[in-house]
Amino acid sequence: MSRRAGGRAARQALRAAPLAEESKPVRPGQMGGRFKPLTDEELKRVHEAMLDLLENVGFSRAIPSFVDRVTRAGGKLTPDGRLLFPRELIEWTLEVCARDITLYGQRPEYDMLLSGNRVYFGTAGAAVHVVDTWKTHEKYSSSGAYRESTIQDLYDAARLVDKLEHIHFFQRCMVARDIEDPYAMDLNTTYASVSGTAKHCGVSYVEPGHAADSLKLLHEIAGGEEKWRARPFASLSCCFVVPPLRFAEDACRVMEVCIQGGMPVLLLAAGQAGATSPASLAGAVVQECAECLAALACVNLIVEGHPAIFGPWPFVSDLRTGAMSGGSGEQAVLMAACGQVGRYLDLPTGVAAGMADSKMPDAQSGFEKAYTVTLAGHSGTNLVYESAGMQASLLGFGFESAVIDNDMLGSINRSVRGIEIDDDNLALETIEDVCLNGPEHFLGHTATLSRMQTDYVYPEVGNRLTPAEWMELGSKTINQPAREKTREILDTHFPGHISEEMDARLRELFDIRLSREQMWPKA
Repeated sequence: MSRRAGGRAARQALRAAPLAEESKPVRPGQMGGRFKPLTDEELKRVHEAMLDLLENVGFSRAIPSFVDRVTRAGGKLTPDGRLLFPRELIEWTLEVCARDITLYGQRPEYDMLLSGNRVYFGTAGAAVHVVDTWKTHEKYSSSGAYRESTIQDLYDAARLVDKLEHIHFFQRCMVARDIEDPYAMDLNTTYASVSGTAKHCGVSYVEPGHAADSLKLLHEIAGGEEKWRARPFASLSCCFVVPPLRFAEDACRVMEVCIQGGMPVLLLAAGQAGATSPASLAGAVVQECAECLAALACVNLIVEGHPAIFGPWPFVSDLRTGAMSGGSGEQAVLMAACGQVGRYLDLPTGVAAGMADSKMPDAQSGFEKAYTVTLAGHSGTNLVYESAGMQASLLGFGFESAVIDNDMLGSINRSVRGIEIDDDNLALETIEDVCLNGPEHFLGHTATLSRMQTDYVYPEVGNRLTPAEWMELGSKTINQPAREKTREILDTHFPGHISEEMDARLRELFDIRLSREQMWPKA
């Protein structure tokens, strides 16, 4: 009897007890890599094709500093202005580039070690609309209408992510459409992100000067440039290429500023299959991965060993219309293949998944997000961007969607963790005890109770009630508790990792458009 406890009541009491971080069933950085859409031989062929493409086709529109660095390292500039990357340069890059890098949070508990097959899930995107199933503070709506996103929305999204356990990092998921000036938009996007969450943030800039001034803002928050360089808590998301194989000049200059400023960089190549990259899935993988390898070479010619993330993001077109199809099966396998290539090259890797075509958090959204994120996570990529909140092929962000997706990501992360095989987990002694000593079931057994929280993930808004219980409690779909959870967080959670005193100082130095009342509303 000492081995058993009361069945349901004991399990409910145990479930209500707080759990130590190291005992949770899933944690950031579970090991993926079990799904392999490409065989070892196919990976070798893809790698060879990438090297051939860079050596023989190369890039157009390289900025002068890139031309100078690459040609001094053995590259060539053709008469028609294409910059060629010889195999030897790429091989050197893969020898010296940074591996096992850490993306830091403003608090150490949010640090992410990008090593091996460790997997983390986060947001990203540049949605221009909010799926308006709610409104902050006094007024709420469930109309589902789309409206333009604002700087307040971006700050609120960061606050939401700050409280959602299975979303491990935050990258801008919306454009602040209420700020017209590009400089002010870039600066305020950075501030809204890093003030809204202590988790690692991804940022982006349209011009080098915007990046330089935003680095000054980040230095202030960090407590000085030296402290920033020791723990950079924001990384640059850099779309350095205009596919196919053309450098984006302004983005490359921004990248130079951020690298020299100690900011990690995501090298993001986002061709669209059938439009700006080949329609064949293999061709899309080769082109985007080759583009990222060239950028990685440039990074290491600027600062050898600088932390950089290999970010091939081949998108899919619906070839009937040319529209993006972020929730397609083709998109799922493409990103998983890119994640596998990143692991083959042993590079810190980030891909995108969860970009539902559905306009609302409905059944279509659920199945599109589930299989695209699952395959990406199981590919062993280190970072899965876009994995929460995105709707309408990246045109809309939904707060309610992000809360639902947090449940989804917890379950996907549990599947990434897999099943541990050892003597304790095989449970022969437990089976023998139950069968020979009674009561011939495992309910209430100490082995069952001990694994309730360490082995199993439970949804926060997902429904596991019986039909009778569900109807008695109002027959709510998942959207309703998700909306309620959103309201609860946004009405009560105002992060304090940036103090009011620091905020006041930043407002003296920079044009901060997010009002103090928006950050610290009066009770």
